[in-house]
Amino acid sequence: MGAAEGRGRVVAIDLLEMQPVVGVEFLRLDFLDPVAPDAIKERLGGAADLVLSDMAANATGHRATDHLKIMALAEAAAELARDVLKPGGAFLCKVLQGGTETTLLARLKQDFASVKHVKPAARRADSAELYLRARSFRAR
Repeated sequence: MGAAEGRGRVVAIDLLEMQPVVGVEFLRLDFLDPVAPDAIKERLGGAADLVLSDMAANATGHRATDHLKIMALAEAAAELARDVLKPGGAFLCKVLQGGTETTLLARLKQDFASVKHVKPAARRADSAELYLRARSFRAR
């Protein structure tokens, strides 16, 4: 996208330290911290074309609990997307199949022209992990 050449801006957030990437502004912060959305918006400096969430909570081994934890992250990411995306923007987030992802899917369909489940070919066939891809944001 040209962030390294100054043509775009990439803001990344993670709990863990990350190796520097040219053109990426990194925040070491919990995405669920109340200050995180404002910190991200401040660094974006305007509306975004894309919000991408590959967040996952630490697994407990209890499928229902792990599903609810990753869905809370996905829903928080979707809320940020609604707040920062420019009209026509896109959102992609990781979820685990488990039932409640349909609620998020329905909410995204209200705000985006196209919303689909996608499962990368590189994932194991038995993996519960998939992505929700939403395109063409309809700004409120």
